[in-house]
Amino acid sequence: MTAPNHDDSADARSRPESLRQWSRSLRALDLEVATRATLAMVIPLIVLVLVGRIDWAVYASFGGMTALFGRSEPYRLRARSVSVAAVGMVGSIGFGLILAVFGAPLGLLTAGLIVVLVLGVLLVNTMGLFPSTALFFVFAYTVCAQVPTEPDQVLSRLLVGLVGAAFAWMVTMSGWLLRRAAPERSAPLFKRLPRQPRVNPAAYRDGRVWLSIGQMVVGSLVAGGLAILVGIGHPYWAVVSVVAVMPPPGARHSTSRAFHRIFGTALGVLVTALVLVPGPPVWVLILVIAIGQFGAEILIGKHYGAALLFITPLALTVSHLGSPVPVSELLVDRVVETALGGAVAVILVVATRAGLARATRRSAVTP
Repeated sequence: MTAPNHDDSADARSRPESLRQWSRSLRALDLEVATRATLAMVIPLIVLVLVGRIDWAVYASFGGMTALFGRSEPYRLRARSVSVAAVGMVGSIGFGLILAVFGAPLGLLTAGLIVVLVLGVLLVNTMGLFPSTALFFVFAYTVCAQVPTEPDQVLSRLLVGLVGAAFAWMVTMSGWLLRRAAPERSAPLFKRLPRQPRVNPAAYRDGRVWLSIGQMVVGSLVAGGLAILVGIGHPYWAVVSVVAVMPPPGARHSTSRAFHRIFGTALGVLVTALVLVPGPPVWVLILVIAIGQFGAEILIGKHYGAALLFITPLALTVSHLGSPVPVSELLVDRVVETALGGAVAVILVVATRAGLARATRRSAVTP
């Protein structure tokens, strides 16, 4: 019988610790979330290509954004969050389609935007959704409202969005089955689910919620109005940029997110140009969407600017699939309107922060 090799024993002891560290690193990458969101986005697009209806891509994609909600929530609570998000996404698609059918004038489109902003922020804060932003509802509404639509096309396009949302719901909840089926020893590979979303029925009475709504409404109207005034072809990008930059109710008002968005988008546009300018086949575009969705979900919680290197090609490619325009026009509009929306958001953030500081000082000196 030979004596034990001490080096081998040390290696044996270190292996479990190395495995634990590797598992923690793997979980920290949000691979579950990224994989689910990618599948929910890409599989419907593949189906649409196979049936020859890629013109429905935007509706399937917005329905698929349902999979972005419910991150790190236990499945009994996630079912509620994702269901609420699906209602919000499909409702935004449907509202946009109705206005598109009637060829709504600018004033009516603007009123619709305000409605979506108010209801979206209230929905997110009442139901404790995460991401805690009305961005995706606004994005869906603004795009769908501007895609030319005939009355006989409404039901089919809305159904595509509904099916996309339902599929995303199933993909998002699929982890429950995977966790139950997986052997117990594989549990360290799964991400912990610590988030407990809280329903707040009184959110509509919270002054911070209405302050956030006011900021987004004012910023969206100013940015969108300026984009239209100077004749930029995709004014909704300016609106979306404002909503993306504005902090949620009660969060710290920071300007760094706006700068991350502007510079991240500019670099993301360069990446998109490398993809779209050569005029690749549709399967390459779907691959770009898949990579963009996966990379965005991995990075969004770590560095917003870096995530935009993936978000920008994703958003522009989806937009291009649904409503093709000259690539150079699409890219230039995206950069200019993101800078415009970001600048408006920065001004509002700084003004709000200064106003809140003055109010705090006044209350401190008031006997």
